[in-house]
Amino acid sequence: MLKEKVLNALNKQINAEMHSAYLYLSMSAYLQDKGLAGFANWMKVQYKEELSHALKIFDYVNERNGRVVLEPIAGVPIEFDGIIDVFEKTLEHEQKVTQMIDQLMDVAVADSDHATQSFLQWFVDEQVEEEANVNELLDNLRLIDGQGNGVFMLNRELQSRTFVDATQAE
Repeated sequence: MLKEKVLNALNKQINAEMHSAYLYLSMSAYLQDKGLAGFANWMKVQYKEELSHALKIFDYVNERNGRVVLEPIAGVPIEFDGIIDVFEKTLEHEQKVTQMIDQLMDVAVADSDHATQSFLQWFVDEQVEEEANVNELLDNLRLIDGQGNGVFMLNRELQSRTFVDATQAE
């Protein structure tokens, strides 16, 4: 059984993951509108990943006999100042999510909830990968100043990204 503080924090994280999904879908729509189908695809894969993260926590709460409480998802921006801005905001958001996961782990540690700590370790590791992926893409965009043939080449490369549900790998 989950203690109340841990349960509340997990429910809050479900909402945050759903918000992340909504944000990335908005970014995908923006990029698609700008004719950047590959970048839009990259964001759509991010959207699917965030949904899978929310469901992983959802299932965990249910498995531990907790009650999932879904709250409204906050609105997200729909306009951005170009492709570099999109990915700068993506990195900022992933860094915020990392802080949230760290705080969630702190709650589990404080309540001596070893099962939740073990469960959350996957998310800790996932956030390292998420930030690294966005950083690499942002570095590439900055190298080409978000313009020209480099964007064309990256856009083409990102069209081939597919969703693989890493939450099911265990």
